Amino acid sequence: MIETLRQKKKIPVAVLGATGSVGQKFIQLLDRHPWFEIAVLAASERSAGRPYGEAVNWVQESPMPGNIANMKVFASEPGFDVPLVFSALDAAAATGIEKAFAREGYMVISNARSYRQHPNVPLMIPEVNSDHLAALEHQPFGAGGIVTNPNCSTTGMVMALKPLHDLFGLEQVHVVTLQALSGAGYPGVSSLDALDNVVPFISGEEGKMESEPKKLLGRWNGQNFVEEELRISASCHRVPVLDGHMESISVKLKKKATEKQIIEAWESFRALPQELKLPTAPKQPLHYFSREHFPQPRIHRNLEKGMAVSIGRLRPCSLFDFKFSVLVHNTIRGAAGGAILNAEMLVAQKRF
Repeated sequence: MIETLRQKKKIPVAVLGATGSVGQKFIQLLDRHPWFEIAVLAASERSAGRPYGEAVNWVQESPMPGNIANMKVFASEPGFDVPLVFSALDAAAATGIEKAFAREGYMVISNARSYRQHPNVPLMIPEVNSDHLAALEHQPFGAGGIVTNPNCSTTGMVMALKPLHDLFGLEQVHVVTLQALSGAGYPGVSSLDALDNVVPFISGEEGKMESEPKKLLGRWNGQNFVEEELRISASCHRVPVLDGHMESISVKLKKKATEKQIIEAWESFRALPQELKLPTAPKQPLHYFSREHFPQPRIHRNLEKGMAVSIGRLRPCSLFDFKFSVLVHNTIRGAAGGAILNAEMLVAQKRF
């Protein structure tokens, strides 16, 4: 299938919520993608009918792609001649709009939280649980389907936990996050709240981090998802960093392991996206750094184009077994890039 795609025309796609910060990241990452081509940009009614360059406040670090600025913005309603839709909508809008698109036969790849815990919707990280795509055959949305990616902090944590879960088993996880400002969208956190400050509350974040990993590390039994039995405690903080969520994680394992075994598990970890050589997949999903002051957002967030997760400071934990630090690029691996990788996996498995 992959070789065939390289020889055929690109798959036309739509981006819903295209004027928001995550929508912009989708556009940035889809520009010159080898498999997908942006055919439709959609947003709210107030942006519909206007050229994208006029409707958007572009806040990305690279210039807007030249072919995008003059594209007309449409309302986020079914009727586009594309098979695949990327949704960067906020949850309030996504609930109804994503369902409407799925019912009309579109495959919706969503970054919103609306359907993450739906009993027949895959909550997917391709390196972790690509087999969950089997649930698409049981969805109640009509001819189309919905696939979601997790919360951005959940993504980094679960990628680091996956090899430990498979080799040693997990009983308990405690995580404290230091989350970047970009995770709040644009305009996001007020400068008077962010500068010289740490905000020890992010609405809904702790609940997502405590519930989503159980579905991600669980299994699809042919009818519904069976969650992994795992106790998780999360505390989330907003810090004055632009991009890159840092997480301090402690784990209690079911089987004994040495530090050397854990590091080897991380460094050797590869999964189906790497075997298939999907365009957005990092060659090495997890990078462990032995230097005691790594990883750091400014230095490591863009590793492998922002799709790799960085890990460091593995050491014994006096309460559990081990503790370590994890860094994930929240708007790439944890949002738009993760969703695009999900779409690539759907294509590779001929799911639409």
